[in-house]
Amino acid sequence: MTGVILAGGRSSRMGVDKATYAVAGRPMIEWVGEALEAVADRVVVAGRDEPLAGYEPLPDPRPSHRGPLAGVVAALEAFWDTGVVVVAVDQPWVRPETLRQLAGRMTDLAVVPVDSGVRQTTCAVYPPTVAAAARTELEEGGSLQSLLDVVAFEQVVDWHSWGEDGRSWFSVDSPEDEDEGLARFGVP
Repeated sequence: MTGVILAGGRSSRMGVDKATYAVAGRPMIEWVGEALEAVADRVVVAGRDEPLAGYEPLPDPRPSHRGPLAGVVAALEAFWDTGVVVVAVDQPWVRPETLRQLAGRMTDLAVVPVDSGVRQTTCAVYPPTVAAAARTELEEGGSLQSLLDVVAFEQVVDWHSWGEDGRSWFSVDSPEDEDEGLARFGVP
């Protein structure tokens, strides 16, 4: 299993690079990377041309293709023989146990938590079998959400039984989100 930190977005809502934005005194990329290292054989940072925080870069397929789907496509094409477990760089509260549980369910279907009807596409597992469909969605201007509209996937709704409370996909898109996360979940 390859761990992929999705870090190719523009960070427009945050105003600064989310990867280096510090939560509880530590860059978000380090929180996410540490969680992925606990479950993956290798961890890379998608959407980057240069190493970041010691993680090998995995550039987006083309400069015009950015964002989470581009990162998943790049990862599936680079690591065609393994599945990939992905986490957005702005999800510093991600739990290794949640990632372990998701990875343990991988077959030929993507494995995606669903929280109150919302598919948590950036804290999920994608197998090589979805690579072609992911590439097509990317070329057609789609997203991870639209990819799940066209491929079969396992909807994970029993994540509470792992001790998960939604923190693993809680996103920090603004300083206010950081404050909310610290108040709800404490230090990552």
